[in-house]
Amino acid sequence: MKLSLRAGEKVYVNGAVLRVDRKVSIEFMNDVSFLLETHVIQADQTTTPLRQLYFAAQIMLINPAIKEEANRTFKRMLASLLATFDNQQMLKELKLIDEMMCKGRVFDSLKSIRLLYTLEAQILSGTTEPIISSQAEQALRPEASA
Repeated sequence: MKLSLRAGEKVYVNGAVLRVDRKVSIEFMNDVSFLLETHVIQADQTTTPLRQLYFAAQIMLINPAIKEEANRTFKRMLASLLATFDNQQMLKELKLIDEMMCKGRVFDSLKSIRLLYTLEAQILSGTTEPIISSQAEQALRPEASA
């Protein structure tokens, strides 16, 4: 996995926070958990149920020391969302995210949660829901998108 970072940009790697002082490319030669600064949300940005779920999942990557506690919080929040939403597309996507998390695919789960923000906003505002392609399903079953 190769990353390109701009000067001053941060990346969270296995719980460490790295900031580069100039444009740089980093290549990870083994399995590593990382999160780009642009994908990190702060506690004050957790203004919707999905953003709160995202925050719990991101903690697993940013702070491995409390990964189990964050995972329990994530599971409680996900169960609550599954019991609250009645939108079938949202429920389907949340179940696929749960499956990814059970397989230890936290990064893929974060990507899928971010893709649901628009649908969540439409549901919370009461507007008509569009049918979105299942990014979570494609992440679980890459052959489905071929």
